Amino acid sequence: MALEIRQQLRQTQQLVMTPQLQQAIKLLQYNHLEMLTALEHELRENPILEVSSLEEPFTEQEKAQRNDLESLEDLVKEPENNRQEVLDIDWESYLESYGGDHARVQKDSSERPPLENMATYSHNLFEHLLWQLQLSRIEDEDRRIALEIIGNIDENGYLDVDLGNLSDLISFSVADIERVLAQVQEFDPTGVAARNLKECLTIQARELENENELVGRILEDAFDLFERGKLDVIARKLKVSLDEVKQAAKIISNLNPKPGRAFNNSDTIHVVPDIFIMKVGNDYSVFLNDDGLPRLRISSYYQRELHSNDCTPKAKEYIQEKMRGAMWLIKSIHQRQRTIFRVTQSILKFQREFFDKGIDYLRPLILKDVADDIEMHESTISRVTTNKYVHTPRGIYELKYFFNAGIPQGVDSIASEAVKNQILRIVKSENPKKPASDKQIVDELARSQIHIARRTVAKYRDMLGIPPSSKRKKRF
Repeated sequence: MALEIRQQLRQTQQLVMTPQLQQAIKLLQYNHLEMLTALEHELRENPILEVSSLEEPFTEQEKAQRNDLESLEDLVKEPENNRQEVLDIDWESYLESYGGDHARVQKDSSERPPLENMATYSHNLFEHLLWQLQLSRIEDEDRRIALEIIGNIDENGYLDVDLGNLSDLISFSVADIERVLAQVQEFDPTGVAARNLKECLTIQARELENENELVGRILEDAFDLFERGKLDVIARKLKVSLDEVKQAAKIISNLNPKPGRAFNNSDTIHVVPDIFIMKVGNDYSVFLNDDGLPRLRISSYYQRELHSNDCTPKAKEYIQEKMRGAMWLIKSIHQRQRTIFRVTQSILKFQREFFDKGIDYLRPLILKDVADDIEMHESTISRVTTNKYVHTPRGIYELKYFFNAGIPQGVDSIASEAVKNQILRIVKSENPKKPASDKQIVDELARSQIHIARRTVAKYRDMLGIPPSSKRKKRF
């Protein structure tokens, strides 16, 4: 077969991911806080961008850019015209400054910053133990051993190192380490520095005000049986009555298996909703969250400089490049806000019964349903609903929450989240001494015309963090 060189012309179409398109996609994925951070970065990087004052009127160019958003809330809410008259007096400030003969005006507590904005500092477990070590009578070489022990205590309060390995590391005998370990185990919280659960509970049992001898015997001689819930076997082994074992087991169950947990400094993460759904009368309204979102505009100084005769070609090229980036950013922000608004309106239309009646009326919904409703691609809907939250009269939810697979319920279907809620309701209403098995939950759901397999119930139960019936059973 002969090889030859030919020239051919072909017409093809392809999507090129320009930097501007990549920026628009990123903005669409950002939540409210990430959006604010991105805008602050762009304001630092692009000198063409400016933040206009809320009191300044819109220019003709800005009005043209905002025409497509008039059906929504303003990107940044306009302040009301609250001009003070000349004779208006701030009586609160006046009385505080000059009213010596009058009682001090009480300020409204709502003016104070929220509690989550107040900086607080709490000691972790290591610092708490170190502080007790400094106040203790452990000195010299023993203090060095104690420091090594404290440094190897995990967040749950357990000693996370083998004594033999620790002996090789610090060149002290195991007997010396065990002697100092016994002193560290006397520190607060009770049970700290234990090597296992049995030792942790034993330490706590010794510190009980009304020490029960049987508690110690169970932990020492029948702990394996206690872990498996074999109370009757324990009674026969220790030659005591079953009631006495149940009473001792109840005391053990009230001990803390993780004494260091109280010192875990896990900060509360506060969710900032991107959009609000408010109920007004019998209808619902959608509002964008514009709190802190700056109103961007093109700098008039650079616009004049661009048309100036003194501007060099290189400077004009730089200004034009930055201006194109600024215009694209402003357009992308408007497009993002409009898309979030339309997606939320569509979700509200599909899930109206959920907002009226609750989670049991959450209907099955997929991305394609919303995409077809607002004539957008499914990938766009996925980006809009990821990591974004909506504030509703029924609480704050991630937008993804409203998308659920459908499970048959008679001739209709029900959302998987509604099924999970019914499983949770069944577990909460069960008899603690005879908890419902997965098969019994299946039968109970079948009475409500919800037919699902036992393995599906087990999967939903795991997702809800509900242990199996054998671990939910209360034996005393």
